[in-house]
Amino acid sequence: MKYIFVADLFRDQILGGAECADNTLIDYLRSKGHAVECITCLQITAEHIKSNKETNFIVGNFVSLADDKKEALSEVENYIIYEHDHKYLKTRDPSVFPNFIAPPDQIVNKEFYKNAKAVFCLSAIHKKVLKDNLKINNVKNIATSLWSDDKLDYIKTLANSPKTKKHCIVQSANPIKGTKEAIAFCESKNIEYDLISTSHEKGFLKVLSEYETLVFVPKVLETLSRLVVEAKMLNCNVITKGALIGAASEPWFDLGGEELINKIVDTKNNALKMFEEIFQENIEDITVILTCYRRAEYLTKQIEHIRNQTTKPKEIWIWVNDHVDNRGVDFTTFDVDRVFRNDHNWKFYGRFAAALLADTEYVAFFDDDTLPGSRWFENCMDTMEESPGILGGAGVLLKEDRYFGHQRVGWSSENEETTEVDLVGHAWFFRREWLPYLWTEKPFTWDNGEDIQFSYTAQKYGNIKTYCPPHPASDRALFSSLQGYQLGIDEKAESRVRNHEIFYKQRDGCVKNAIDGGWKPIYMREKDV
Repeated sequence: MKYIFVADLFRDQILGGAECADNTLIDYLRSKGHAVECITCLQITAEHIKSNKETNFIVGNFVSLADDKKEALSEVENYIIYEHDHKYLKTRDPSVFPNFIAPPDQIVNKEFYKNAKAVFCLSAIHKKVLKDNLKINNVKNIATSLWSDDKLDYIKTLANSPKTKKHCIVQSANPIKGTKEAIAFCESKNIEYDLISTSHEKGFLKVLSEYETLVFVPKVLETLSRLVVEAKMLNCNVITKGALIGAASEPWFDLGGEELINKIVDTKNNALKMFEEIFQENIEDITVILTCYRRAEYLTKQIEHIRNQTTKPKEIWIWVNDHVDNRGVDFTTFDVDRVFRNDHNWKFYGRFAAALLADTEYVAFFDDDTLPGSRWFENCMDTMEESPGILGGAGVLLKEDRYFGHQRVGWSSENEETTEVDLVGHAWFFRREWLPYLWTEKPFTWDNGEDIQFSYTAQKYGNIKTYCPPHPASDRALFSSLQGYQLGIDEKAESRVRNHEIFYKQRDGCVKNAIDGGWKPIYMREKDV
């Protein structure tokens, strides 16, 4: 695979943190057998970009990239931005704005970020601030900077060095590094300090390792702060402004010494794979909508299962129906693109209303007890080609004009081949354009039967059938639900919360209402033959 890496400068031109990180990524890609062409923003031309439209582009720092070149890149199928700071702001510093949110007239390069296949950020706070300002969803957090193996190995040799000196401040001519502010802080606290600096990378680390404490007062929001992380890897204490240190937003920030070094090695290796795999991902035009009512504890696992699909969705949303069990949940902590937080329990239909806002070809739903296998979306896409229709994980075949006594097809009973059914539940997958059929008629009841109503109205108004994709015993990765029996029968299950007699009476009523309205379940069609 060929890559073109575009940046203002490279490591052989300047020894900056961004350039060192870029170099680590370049070395990694080359070690994997990929061809990498490095070209500066000033050297590359719009014509060169256009003539390489099939190539994978990685954009590092791009302050000197002209607008015509950004426009050319925006037309390239595969380009990512490796964001080291805040080039989406005129100030390149969100810390001067309340809550890090800049006014619209301070936003720049929005379309360039929006059109990228992905924007890679260095920390959780970096990702959040960028997303909050640009209102885009193609943002990924690698949760680290990229140190070379050689540098991390060297830091490990220094991690247990004896601390012979007290406090140090890095002497920097760059005003955003806050040397003057750190000096003022130490003097106000009567703290003795040394100013340290060296042009030699390893020499600087050797000097830093001799100190007990680093005093660092940044003047901007540091996307990670390699300096602070290096100090902590060297077992130095750090006096700093945590709110302006991106690394402080990561769960590993409390670690130090060899434990932190090992964590950074693992995180860095995962990040490098992310860069390589982003160009290999099979991303389909799918919006996923998860439902949260009483089982918020399963959301993290659900999201993990969806992120690990062989066929990736474009967006993941959470629809929250109000319940005392979820009122204390911080939904901003979940790795999703949208959260619909309601002050009312809209029960089963609300999430389908939210789906009308989706801007993708397909929509997928999951009940809160449903963890799909890694090939579920792949299974659905393959099934859709041969049997276009409403797809689901728990198929139902009716035997008469009521719900009770039905036959199940899907994850709970396994089906080797795609099977036409009367309705599906637990997990849905269908074209978004079919969604309006659900709203063509007012439901028999808002308390139950959305699965019945959708298959009924889609058949009546769109001649659309309903299918259960294959759930073969030999490949559970294709399954819509892997732990349905474990997660779906607890005391929170809606079918258990309500009296069984009432629950099935409502569903029987939904079936009869649909049949009276013109729905023809399979058993009726077979009788007509």
